[in-house]
Amino acid sequence: MQDIIAVYLRRGGHTCFTADDGVDALMLLKNTPLDLMILDIMMPHLDGFSVCRMAREMSSIPIVMLTAKGGEEDKLKGYEYGADDYMTKPFSPRVLLAKVNALLRRISAGAFESISAGKITVFLAAHSVCVDGQEIALANKEYELLCFFMANPNQIFSRDQLLNRIWGYDFEGNTRTVDTHIKTLRQKLGSEGKHIVTLIRSGYKFEVGK
Repeated sequence: MQDIIAVYLRRGGHTCFTADDGVDALMLLKNTPLDLMILDIMMPHLDGFSVCRMAREMSSIPIVMLTAKGGEEDKLKGYEYGADDYMTKPFSPRVLLAKVNALLRRISAGAFESISAGKITVFLAAHSVCVDGQEIALANKEYELLCFFMANPNQIFSRDQLLNRIWGYDFEGNTRTVDTHIKTLRQKLGSEGKHIVTLIRSGYKFEVGK
């Protein structure tokens, strides 16, 4: 399966590096400039969940997880650790390539500018976030949520609206995914997480100017 995926990615115009276990994957991430990581959950030495969690401490690149487990709890666990998307086996390598291309397009679409609110600054071209001058590592969906909130301050969005805007209409999960990502995003923003306000029975808004 690894060889097949690598062939499709290379045919799609991407340079592809492979690792045979979780430890090698982390070493590859540490020593090689990467734009995206595809992780199988069932790997020797370190499973995909562990690698995902540790990779998030090193980088904010998009992470796609491959799993034979299609259960909701496994997906939520992956998203909590920082995964950006899931593919459940068996899957089409062509669909995986399409997901990879879509994630990379979202990253490269940022304009050469920044947006700020409070002590938070998002550098769109660099796909990076600083809080009070210190860079923080966000998963791709956390980054997209933050950018969407900051571009639409003081507006209320339901969980379904956020699912559709950030994950897309064909996303197979539910609104708990939104809650999980926002909880983690708040934690990473520290005291600036106060800007993301929960409105009972309504959803969320990014509150500024108060």
